Amino acid sequence: MGPRLADVSARARLAGPGEGIGPDELALATRNHGLPLEALRYDVTPPGLHYVLTHYDIPYVPEDAPWGLTLGGRVRRPLRLTMADLRTYPAVTTRVTLECAGNGRALLNPRPVSQPWLVEAVGTADWTGVPLRLLLADAGVGGEAVDVVFTGADHGVERGVEQDYQRALPLDVAAGTEPEVLVAYEMNGAPLPPQHGRPLRLVVPGWYGMAHVKWLCDITVTDAPFTGFQHTVAYRLRQGPEDEGEPVTRIAPRALVVPPGFPDFMSRARVVRSGPVLLEGRAWSGRAPIVSVEVSTDDGGTWQEAHLDADNRHRWAWRRWRCTWTATPGEHVLGVRATDAEGHTQPLDQPWNRGGFANNLVQKVPVLCLDRDG
Repeated sequence: MGPRLADVSARARLAGPGEGIGPDELALATRNHGLPLEALRYDVTPPGLHYVLTHYDIPYVPEDAPWGLTLGGRVRRPLRLTMADLRTYPAVTTRVTLECAGNGRALLNPRPVSQPWLVEAVGTADWTGVPLRLLLADAGVGGEAVDVVFTGADHGVERGVEQDYQRALPLDVAAGTEPEVLVAYEMNGAPLPPQHGRPLRLVVPGWYGMAHVKWLCDITVTDAPFTGFQHTVAYRLRQGPEDEGEPVTRIAPRALVVPPGFPDFMSRARVVRSGPVLLEGRAWSGRAPIVSVEVSTDDGGTWQEAHLDADNRHRWAWRRWRCTWTATPGEHVLGVRATDAEGHTQPLDQPWNRGGFANNLVQKVPVLCLDRDG
């Protein structure tokens, strides 16, 4: 028997007891990067600080290279659109917080072996593009349509399956206005950087990052549910390898704190001095607006309400919170949890799933407080 794709593409697995991060996970971690948590201070994340997760290679697209987007399948008028064509449509800019579905995976036990995110796989940007509903309307979606499938130009193999990266949205989401899905060509007022999908990507406000297909080149309307790998094999909430599981969709509520004080270089342990310490951070949810953020400075023993900045009309972006902590000498563990308008809140004990998805466990930040003259 000759070489097979399975020879280079391993099956999903869980780390064994006491197993540390391996060379395969380290290789993923060097390709992808999270948000430095001190950058939570920015309302809009600079592109180089925004988290990045790329499944395969970043396609090389020279700045002067033509790029076409096809829209076909169960439509009356198939479209082939250039970048110039797309710019003739009304441009919409939406501020959206993106979070990787695997954020927090490395904190689970047993740990699913994959991109070893802690809590930094997040970022917020102003995305500009064409509302997808306008393109679908121009194409004339057929009455039998069920899903809209999006194909990116990135190509690779995963768990033995060779594939272009593809995801789908139900038609009512793809053609809806709440949220309004964008075919985006700008990030923070500039053309998309290569790592963020240049020249074209999908932006699906409120959904985890796997739905925001980068290097978008094709949209296909189907009359049957999409069954591609990234839809029915990956990105499912399942307890065992044979479970069908539930699809990963909208972002669960999460709050993060800007690490206070200053860090140790290797351990990133935080150090503050006694007295008033400003605690601040961001909170978001793809399910409903954030209505409450609570802060603990004693490892969840007690909680106090934080101040939320006024709602700035950016429904799909994070919201700033802050409070003042009177730090006393000794060791402390900070925690912060968010609650949205539908009552979803962050758990203190994380429910486990085999893919390590949608892990919105309360963040814990150990802090050493010194005397003022220490």
